[in-house]
Amino acid sequence: KPEIDFDPIADEHSEEAYAKAVENFKAWKERGWLRQDGKECYYLYAQTMGKRTQYGFVLCAHTDDYASGVIKKHELTRKDKEDDRMIHVRIQNANIEPVFFAFRDDAELDEIIRSVAAGKPEYDFVAEDGFGHHFWVIDDDALISRISAAFNGRVDAFYVADGHHRTAAAARVGAEKKAQNPAHDGTEEYNWFMAVCFPQSQLKIIDYNRVVKDLAGLSEEEFLNALGEDFEVKLESKPRCGRPAKPWSPDALHVFSMYLGGRWYSLKTREGRYDDNDPVGVLDVTILSNLVLDRILGIKDLRTDRRIDFVGGIRGLGELALGMIFDLDLLDKDGVIVFEHGAEKTYEVSDSRYKQRTKKMGTVVAEFISRKYVALMAGSYDPFTKGHEAVLDEALCQFDEVWVACLVNPDKKYAFNPAQRLAIVNC
Repeated sequence: KPEIDFDPIADEHSEEAYAKAVENFKAWKERGWLRQDGKECYYLYAQTMGKRTQYGFVLCAHTDDYASGVIKKHELTRKDKEDDRMIHVRIQNANIEPVFFAFRDDAELDEIIRSVAAGKPEYDFVAEDGFGHHFWVIDDDALISRISAAFNGRVDAFYVADGHHRTAAAARVGAEKKAQNPAHDGTEEYNWFMAVCFPQSQLKIIDYNRVVKDLAGLSEEEFLNALGEDFEVKLESKPRCGRPAKPWSPDALHVFSMYLGGRWYSLKTREGRYDDNDPVGVLDVTILSNLVLDRILGIKDLRTDRRIDFVGGIRGLGELALGMIFDLDLLDKDGVIVFEHGAEKTYEVSDSRYKQRTKKMGTVVAEFISRKYVALMAGSYDPFTKGHEAVLDEALCQFDEVWVACLVNPDKKYAFNPAQRLAIVNC
């Protein structure tokens, strides 16, 4: 994030930010913060969130596998985001951030993970966001050979879990460099890009939310009526006593959560609106795109339409709604709608012989939704005015608790003593 090196923070897509990224990468190598290993190795990376840790191999994937479909994608990408990530790869001549792949469980690779993880990690720390990061170097030749044999012989596909845009960008840059190199033979470094590959049993799938910025000219009532043609629409929660509506999350396939006008709705897809024999058409992401985004809202191309954005659900639906209420770079004006669907893990959707969906159990999302948000509202309040009251009422709509602190400044003369001021607040 080179943009944070500027005061004020620069536009992350600006030329100065790109130039700073190159400068930082070079400086990190010169200072020894980044050092190249003396041999080709595999690495084991683990991430801890709360009480759960998942382990995956760090390796390089070949761009040809992306082009041929060995690396399987399940999501449309946006060209503008691909272009941005291509700039980073080009100017750095490196893949700075890995993509996140999944693969089917393999007993030998699982055993290798357990044995390596039993040793002391090269790096082991907890970041400011509370996530733990653990990293082991696998430099034993015999172990490297076993891992290579397992991936080459038994792992027939990788599935993009996170990083569709980075994967597409790496493949496009590889194709560019191939076209520019008359001596291309397929072994050049630009043919590869970095990935962290997790066995399917290690994964915890969370939601990925669609945020739409307008109703295509429809009123809320008209929009809800249009939804009723393909979904059973039910109001699940609404604001009460000045408090925001309680977030509602889907717990089954083909059921969606929708945040509209400060209320949470459930949308249950009606029978006959999808084909169970179509491995792609049966996916919730496809149902939502076809029946709502396209048919009702006229969003044809999710890759280029500026009326839609995508927001990860790692911090929970409650915090997502809070961000929208405060207009935090998610929308231009009122009327936003958010769609969430039960997370699906779909392997090889292009082959109907093998398809696995994992329903979201809600553990991680529930942890974030149940987190208590407390605000402190401090001032002298001499006295507590109608303006203060309006600010307090708004804060109560956004937070679980608001603490009002009456401060005392010994150099200031007050009309009311602290007890009287608190009494006025409590009225």
